[in-house]
Amino acid sequence: MSTPNRHVAILAYDQLCMFEFGIAVEIFGLPRPEFADLDWYSYEIVGIEPGPYRSTGGITVEATHDLSRLEHAGLIVVPGWRGAKQPVPAPLVDALRATHARGARIATLCSGVFVPAGAGLLSGRRATTHWRYAETLRTDYPDITVEPDILYVEDGSLLTAAGSAAGIDLCLHIVRQDFGAQVANTVARRLVLPAHREGGQAQYVARPVPRERRGRIGPLLDTLRARLDEDWSIARMADLARLSERTLIRHFNDGTGLSPLHWLIAERVERCKELLETTELDLDAIATTTGFRTQETLRHHFRARTGVSPTIFRRSFGKAA
Repeated sequence: MSTPNRHVAILAYDQLCMFEFGIAVEIFGLPRPEFADLDWYSYEIVGIEPGPYRSTGGITVEATHDLSRLEHAGLIVVPGWRGAKQPVPAPLVDALRATHARGARIATLCSGVFVPAGAGLLSGRRATTHWRYAETLRTDYPDITVEPDILYVEDGSLLTAAGSAAGIDLCLHIVRQDFGAQVANTVARRLVLPAHREGGQAQYVARPVPRERRGRIGPLLDTLRARLDEDWSIARMADLARLSERTLIRHFNDGTGLSPLHWLIAERVERCKELLETTELDLDAIATTTGFRTQETLRHHFRARTGVSPTIFRRSFGKAA
């Protein structure tokens, strides 16, 4: 098997969005001595034009390399672009097309999606972006299937994230794919973040949960996570939270963007992933531990949420892999 290309090229340009740029540098460029035994990422800052570059907030950035370095990258990260209506320079279009054609992944954060869109790489594919830009993306590029309400989308070797913080989720997703759950969890812990948010989760909640109500939902979520193996009906959840069933459902939707049962299924699938990656438990034991009860139920929900069977997932990300 060929050695994976762990070299990351982070693009830089005038009017650079610093938050998304910082996300990419933090996750892929920070020294990580705790992973000394891994083939961890190397990275370069690649300028798309002569610098230095003026970023948001009055910060100046200088790139260490030019577009010729993209031919060495296995992953190209595009931070927020300088404007949804700003054209993508022809040299960048050519470089991205050539790099993608030879198999490199391209990950965009927030409005960075307009770069591969402008290069024609997202034609016929699914993508997301910040909810403020979703309609512009859909209108200007009608051949792209825009999914405006979720955190990130992976369509082959093209990965797109929604607004700002969702870029962290996408980058952690990439780390999880490349190195497994335990390594991704370590990176997230250093960032003081939850280890994983499902890509299909809502970008934002329309009405934040009031503080006095959050106090009831928060402990309930913790209890459910700790006791996934038990049977949880809406009635039992409502009783534990001391809420009516209707109120419980409303608070769940407000606080998580999901119904109670959909949230529970998502948590059980995430626990399945962890067990498939880090243990040698058989599917019967995993089904029991996660509350799915049977292999058939586990397989159904696992495939529905991940697109692959538990067996294929373990083969790709398990201890043996």
